[in-house]
Amino acid sequence: MPKKLIFLLLTLAFILTSGFGCSNTPAADAKYMREVTLNYWRVWDGPDTFQAIIDAYKQLHPFVNINYKKLRYEEYEKELIEAFATDRGPDIFSVPNTWLRKYQAQGLIEPLPKSYKISFPVQEGKLKKQILPNVKTVTPISLKRLKDDFVEVVYDDVVIKEKNSSTNVTEEKIFGLPLAVDTLAMYYNKDLFNNAGIANAPLYWNREFQQDVKKLTKQDTKGQIIQSGVALGGGKNITRSSDIFSALMMQNGTDMMQGNLVTFNQRPQSFSKDILPGLDALRFYTDFSDPAKEIYCWNSEMANSLDLFIQGKLAMMFGYTYMLPQIKSMAPKLNFSISPLPQIEDNPPVNFANYWVEVVSRKIQTNPANLAIGKDYAQQKSDTAWDFVQFATKAEQVKSYLDKAKNVTALRKLIDGQTEDQEIGEFAKEALTARSWYKGQDALAAEAIMMDMIDNAASGHEALDSVINLGARKIQQTIDVYSKQN
Repeated sequence: MPKKLIFLLLTLAFILTSGFGCSNTPAADAKYMREVTLNYWRVWDGPDTFQAIIDAYKQLHPFVNINYKKLRYEEYEKELIEAFATDRGPDIFSVPNTWLRKYQAQGLIEPLPKSYKISFPVQEGKLKKQILPNVKTVTPISLKRLKDDFVEVVYDDVVIKEKNSSTNVTEEKIFGLPLAVDTLAMYYNKDLFNNAGIANAPLYWNREFQQDVKKLTKQDTKGQIIQSGVALGGGKNITRSSDIFSALMMQNGTDMMQGNLVTFNQRPQSFSKDILPGLDALRFYTDFSDPAKEIYCWNSEMANSLDLFIQGKLAMMFGYTYMLPQIKSMAPKLNFSISPLPQIEDNPPVNFANYWVEVVSRKIQTNPANLAIGKDYAQQKSDTAWDFVQFATKAEQVKSYLDKAKNVTALRKLIDGQTEDQEIGEFAKEALTARSWYKGQDALAAEAIMMDMIDNAASGHEALDSVINLGARKIQQTIDVYSKQN
């Protein structure tokens, strides 16, 4: 055989055995190292809280750039809608857990893929150094792992059924992952408790709680409330009143929703005849705004509950961790503490969750700028966005964010490390038993209806059963409208 032919055959053999002749080769995988820029929009947290996570991700994937942008909550959804309409929307963004289904139904967010490829570049060679793509196939978090790793409310909120366009089969898919959760706890003024001779915050909605409210409420000679025992009984002038009322209903055994049907005004099957737990919760809640009751401590003329607490005129208030910085900055000398959300004695504990979820935009794969580079590039960008979300929400990375932001973890394995924290410990203890409920695709409208329902019941102009039935019908109408549209 001629020497020239032998050399060519040996060269061909080397190429084939070294991988350059198959689809798995560095040459074929070089496209996974194309530069990717991800725009990431969030509310509340500044870039400094995220920089450590972004730096750690970029160290593994130097071809990925992440532009982090913080927006004001009041403008956030408007900015999102306008940006998506003009193909300027973010690639990754945050939404409240109650908004998730709306964004999924409108086709704005992408589900977690079953698998994807991403490059982990490595440097090889001693004399002649070169960067090789080192592409790996990633299997994302499964439904089982989601349920095992995160607190229960997360699975209930982020897993949504969607029909597979290629198989026409409905599947359960993950549409987002949280960095943290927040739970509803009780803030109480220690000075007002001390002055009333009350040693500890009440743990149950029982007779003792109501006696404490009586001791902590003061009226002037004209019967005007000048110090309130607790922020209960009102709708619009109590911060997060819809959440407080929802928590009471769920603690009392109310079925808030069944599928797409609003049922909080109905009797659950497990309850005996004539017992309506939702109605009983509404009665309990609004009794605190009834002047004829001994526990009267609230009315529609009072200022906002958070403002009154900051002013030292409110003994007990229910709120989230995000209220802590505001209270501390506006009332640095206020002597307050935090205790668990009261429960119903002998019932399993039920707490209430309110948190944000990190999601990936479905618009990535239809954005003209991405498609101009190539359909495979748009897919790569979407996969990279999901890879970053998974990376950021893992215990090893998210801890730096939680420590800086002072937020409660959504991961079971990190809860024990937060329960003794002086500021967020009580919130962390509640995370395992926290729940939320699907308010339809317009959660803000549902919350407004809940507040109106409370205020209408507190006014005493209508029977409580009429009020709660009307509220349920109104929320059902918002759900039916979206159901027809989608």
